[in-house]
Amino acid sequence: MALYAELHRHLGGSVVPRVLWRYLQRNGSALAERFSDYPAFENFYTRPRNTLDEYLELHTLVESVQTEVALPYFVYRLMRGAYIFENLAYLELRYTPYLRTPEHLSQSERIERMANVVDVVGRSSQIKEYPIVTSQILCMHLRLPYEVNRAIVDLAAQSREYVCAIDLAGGDNHYGDRLEEFVELYAYARSLGLNTTGHVYETRDGCHPKLLPYLMRIGHGIQIPLQHPELLQTLAERGQCLEICPTTYLKTGTLTDLSELKVVFDRCFDAGVDVAICTDNAGLHNVRLPFEYENLLTHDVIDFQQLQACQDAAFRHAFVWPHRHRPESLLTNLLKAETTEHPLLLEPTALSSGAGE
Repeated sequence: MALYAELHRHLGGSVVPRVLWRYLQRNGSALAERFSDYPAFENFYTRPRNTLDEYLELHTLVESVQTEVALPYFVYRLMRGAYIFENLAYLELRYTPYLRTPEHLSQSERIERMANVVDVVGRSSQIKEYPIVTSQILCMHLRLPYEVNRAIVDLAAQSREYVCAIDLAGGDNHYGDRLEEFVELYAYARSLGLNTTGHVYETRDGCHPKLLPYLMRIGHGIQIPLQHPELLQTLAERGQCLEICPTTYLKTGTLTDLSELKVVFDRCFDAGVDVAICTDNAGLHNVRLPFEYENLLTHDVIDFQQLQACQDAAFRHAFVWPHRHRPESLLTNLLKAETTEHPLLLEPTALSSGAGE
């Protein structure tokens, strides 16, 4: 059985429609009253949007629901689905902790409460029956002031038991006026020894080369091979990895057809740039990671050899995967050890060639 690593999944967008609908109904949410039935809600929640900005509004919807009290409910179901239906061995879960704190509090009070959110998510994701290696990526956000984003970086540095990296979210097409501020924050994060990734080069208006030197991985980054392939050699030299989320680009209107990603993969492979295939928002898309793999294969965007390379890259670039190899190799070594100790576990033909003599 193959086991997978997921490097780019948002906590807000990870909630599958049925789970969110049940929660809204059980808690008498006014949001549920906007829809006549579940199919109407699912259609609203998962249908494609025209732009990235319109798409990101859905995150606001879910963030308001994911309070400290509700987070264990959502995280448990997320982990259960990831283990049972996706065969995940490794998961990095990203979100903005400030946006899970009560809105009626002052900014300083909300900053203080962020540590509670990180602790709740961390403890809720440690589930013995679903043994996935997991960690959190804390997202700075375009909608937040500098003081809050810096506090998020500090919190990441202080919470290494649960946090493996920082990110920047909110739509890369709007970073421009605050670009120097985000460069400073990333430089500060690196000075603290934090791992870094960031949403950049996702859209045509989100190409910010000043951020690239500070990123260990690049969230999306599809416009680099599409519009700026001259940057690929530098990415390869730095050992940076692109986190490609295929369904996202169709849901946001960034691409019109999955076949457009073939150029992205081909140019990255030709330049020696690693690519990890991810889901981004599995709930909003109503898809799981194995489907992303299958979809790319059936549309001839990649072949099986390239898929294997992407799966290997995901474990290789995972920030806190504790082993040198993918989990399958660990299982193979375990099986070899078992068959050495217990010859009856060998193939029947290896033991019965002299039967009847």
